[in-house]
Order: sequence, then C-alpha cells, then structure tokens
Amino acid sequence: MQRSDGQMARGPKPLHVSLVALPEAAVSTLSGIFDVMNAFSIVPEDGGIRKTPPFQVEIVGERQGPLMLASHVPIVVQRPVGDIEQTDIVIVPSVVLGPQGWVKGRYPALVDWCRRMHGKGALVCSACSGIFLLAETRIFDGADATVHFGYAQTFRDAYPQIPIHPEQVLVVAGQRDELITSGASMTWHDLVLYLIARHAGATAAQTVARYFALQWHQDGLAPYMVFEGRRDHGDQAIQTAQDWLATHFSVANPLEEMVKQAGLKERTFKRRFTQATGMSPIAYVQRLRIEEAKRRLERTEVSVDEISWQVGYEEPAFFRRLFKRVTGLTAGSYRRRFQVPTYAKSPSRTP
Repeated sequence: MQRSDGQMARGPKPLHVSLVALPEAAVSTLSGIFDVMNAFSIVPEDGGIRKTPPFQVEIVGERQGPLMLASHVPIVVQRPVGDIEQTDIVIVPSVVLGPQGWVKGRYPALVDWCRRMHGKGALVCSACSGIFLLAETRIFDGADATVHFGYAQTFRDAYPQIPIHPEQVLVVAGQRDELITSGASMTWHDLVLYLIARHAGATAAQTVARYFALQWHQDGLAPYMVFEGRRDHGDQAIQTAQDWLATHFSVANPLEEMVKQAGLKERTFKRRFTQATGMSPIAYVQRLRIEEAKRRLERTEVSVDEISWQVGYEEPAFFRRLFKRVTGLTAGSYRRRFQVPTYAKSPSRTP
C-alpha cells in the first residue's frame, strides 16, 4: 500500500520478544517457541495471517555466544540482557531440575533484568518450569500461576507465597494480565497460541495451530496427572495404612481395614490421615481407584463397566461420574486419547 507522500506504508512494528536462555533450559521448549513465533513468513496466508511478522524473537541470556543447555545441546545467545533496555515480552522456557532441585540465587542478573522489564511494561511469561526463575523476581508473589505438575510440590515448598495450580494449562494474572504461565511440558503450545491470539488475532492463532499441528489443551491437565499420595508426612501409623491400601484399594470397605491397619480409633484415624496426606481417606481411595482405572483403559480393551467393577465400584454410573469429575474426561474419551494407537504398536513378526 502506498501513502500520499509516495512512500510504501509499513505494517505495525513487531513486538520484541526476549526468549531467555539459561543452562537448565530444555532445548525443545526454547527452540519450539522460537521457531513458531518467528514463522509468520512461512505460514501460508489465510485470513488473519499478515506477512509483516507480529513478533521479533531473540534468544537472550547473561552473555552473548554459545550456551550448553540441559540436554547437552548448544545454542547461541544472540544478545546479552545487559544490552537490552526495553522489550515487550519476556519468556522463560522450561528448565530441567537436577537432584538438588532449583538452586536459588544462581542468576541474579537475569532475575534483576526480568524484574526491570516488567517494571517497564513487558509481559512476563514462563513455559512449564520456567516459573522457578521468575519466582525470584517477586513480581509473582500473591499472583496465581501454574507449573509442571511433576514440580508442583517442589515449587510450593520453595515459593509458598505464589498460589500454584498445576492442573491448569494457562494462567493469566496481574493487574494488566501481564503475568502469564503455562503448565506441563507441551503447554508451551497454548502459551504461544495465546500470545499470537492476543497480539495478532484469533484467526492468526488458528492458522498457526493448524500449520504446525499445535494443540490447545482445552481439557486441562488433570487427565495427564498421575496421582501419588503424599508420603513424606512422618506419621508411621498413616504410612502403614497407605502401604496396605496401595494393593487393597478395591476391597468393599477399605476404610474399616485401614483403621485396623493403623491401630487407631476411626475418628482419630480420619483426622490424622487428612492432616498427613491433605485428603480425606475416602477421597484418597477414590484417587487410587481412578488411577488404576486409567491404566486399564490405556492398556486393555476391557469394557468400562468391567473396569468399574475391577477397581471397586459396583455401580458403573457412579464410577463414570467420578471418573469425569477427577480427570475432566469421560472414560471413553480418556481411552481414545491415551491408548496406544494401532499404527504405533509393534507389528507382528513374519517368518
């Protein structure tokens, strides 16, 4: 399009996106975000896609140059954060925690820079476990966030001032909706698509999702979460009951036997069990039964009604309602999503 002064009109200035690289970063998340947000020039024009890229994405870090990531794959930091006085979006990709967990205070320059960019108006985002670094900025204190469910308890212990919701795919918080966190692993898809929809429109987000076969995890992360009852409470009587329950959860009246195993009065047992595990005994039993049902749905062709009976429920209708409430999916939908597809199963050997 030509302006009245004879010069070619330019599209809106791209938003500057700073993708933070640090040694603990996962290469798949970092490179995936970088490729998708930089890919507008290769995505076919379709409705809301514009050829003027809405984002200019840079990999930034403490120092410019090669950086070895957690997977022992090197990447190149394009610009040091010390040279960046303004950016529109900060994204910290997922990090891999070693046996020692997250070590606080290791990256003061990155933490200070993220805090300053937020103060200058930038959106501050984390993918998966990137929230560990951002938590040190204190800008998330009191703000809802999410993290990979496998790191949820570790994060709660380290940063109790940040309410964490690992079952949620994406959490947008802050007075300006400027604090954005995504949950487990591949939910960086949702983070990137959200940013595209927010700044380039819903049609652009749909087009990019279709082109890259990205998924919106609209059912949440509850279907992916594996229940493991808390066992670090130090109450030996409750531990004994939990050990018994691990292999006897399908019996008709598990609570009565749990009380016997613990050697406590029923009222005392219920109080101590809830205090130790954070769940009532009945809720705990239900989660164990649903977890076993999930495994059977994934690995067998047994009917839902039969699985209901196998895990301890005589009324399939009650089991179906409970399964949907816990996982967010019907039993049939869960099986279709998580059962290994035929094409991925080992082919039969031919002589």
